[in-house]
Amino acid sequence: MTRMVLGLTRMLGLLPLAWLRALGALLGLVLYALVGSRRRVVWTNLRLCFPSLSRSATRARAVRVFVCVAQSWLDRGWLWHGSPQVTRQRLRIIGAVDALAGDAPTVLFAPHFVGMDAAWTALTQQVPRTFTTIYTNQANQVSDAWILQGRKRFGNARLFGRIDGVKAIVAGLKRGEPLYLLPDMNFGPEDSLFVPFYGVPAATVPSLSRFARLGRAKVVPVLSRLTPEGYEIEVLPAWPDFPSADLTADTARMNLLLQDYIDANPNQYYWVHKRFKDRPPGQTPPY
Repeated sequence: MTRMVLGLTRMLGLLPLAWLRALGALLGLVLYALVGSRRRVVWTNLRLCFPSLSRSATRARAVRVFVCVAQSWLDRGWLWHGSPQVTRQRLRIIGAVDALAGDAPTVLFAPHFVGMDAAWTALTQQVPRTFTTIYTNQANQVSDAWILQGRKRFGNARLFGRIDGVKAIVAGLKRGEPLYLLPDMNFGPEDSLFVPFYGVPAATVPSLSRFARLGRAKVVPVLSRLTPEGYEIEVLPAWPDFPSADLTADTARMNLLLQDYIDANPNQYYWVHKRFKDRPPGQTPPY
């Protein structure tokens, strides 16, 4: 079954982008209607983070989240299997691109917007540096192999598992290999700090500050946006005075800046994730 779904995704990637996006919109509406458990997760996240939104506005945003997630999933058909000319045409890197030049140790803060794989593909194809990232193995071995192959498609990309430790990653940082880091998910209470995210305590791994300190690296945000033409990948200037000597303050600052990025593009953040699953002692999970 998994092979059939992945094969269909690959074939759909051959369609004109407008047709593929229309199919993604339809798929998103169907998933919103049928997958009640994940719909409740999105609603819970939105009500916690945007309590002033009306019920109708929350519903509209939740539907749009499902549409964007579905569209970005189908886009992997051309991201990982389309011609290099197609990916280069549809992936546009903008902003402080000079921040990616040279060989200075660099951690790329890549929040979980739906275009996170598009941003990785654009960087590894269009920027002549060796990029590294941290990979979470999938339970389904067929999906796992497909995702790994797709993320290794361009450049000399290096993917490390979460159980591999940090030595090789830090060594790569010091050699000038940018680390594409996505630390804005709930990876469990172990080694996490509870810091505010939209005013709600959220278990947050302090890896951004730790890797920046260990690698003596600057932190450069990379934001992805799904557009009618493909994706825009915006590179922002490096954060000043980061990291500091205070791990908790750095992690809270990361979440605060992330809120600004999300507020500019709220429908495309990965709200399907149970961001508040783990709670401080005495608090009940909201899901």
